[in-house]
Amino acid sequence: MGNDGGEMSECLFCRIVHGDVPSTKVAESDRAYAFYDIAPAAPVHVLVVPKEHVESADTVTSEHGGVVDELVVLAQRVAEIEGVRESGYRLVMNVGEDAQNSVGHLHLHVLGGRRLEWPAG
Repeated sequence: MGNDGGEMSECLFCRIVHGDVPSTKVAESDRAYAFYDIAPAAPVHVLVVPKEHVESADTVTSEHGGVVDELVVLAQRVAEIEGVRESGYRLVMNVGEDAQNSVGHLHLHVLGGRRLEWPAG
């Protein structure tokens, strides 16, 4: 469940969580941090990340003890803060190169503020 110091110090989202890289906070819980995406794909585009380094949704195991539900609960709070909880929002986790996952740290995109297209791809 832990992380070696080198991996964390090089991970962009770990550096954001620890305040080494600036971000604009939307919300925070004991185990997760939510901040605005710097290249928004919708009027509301917030990233929710665990404070602990987890590589991706593909590496989550039962040993991560509730990290995914913590992300979803914080995403619900973000949707409320951003005013899209009633109108609707999308939660997205990308895994791997074909999904265009660019940061190797588990994260949940909260997208909303306009009618989103489907299928997403």
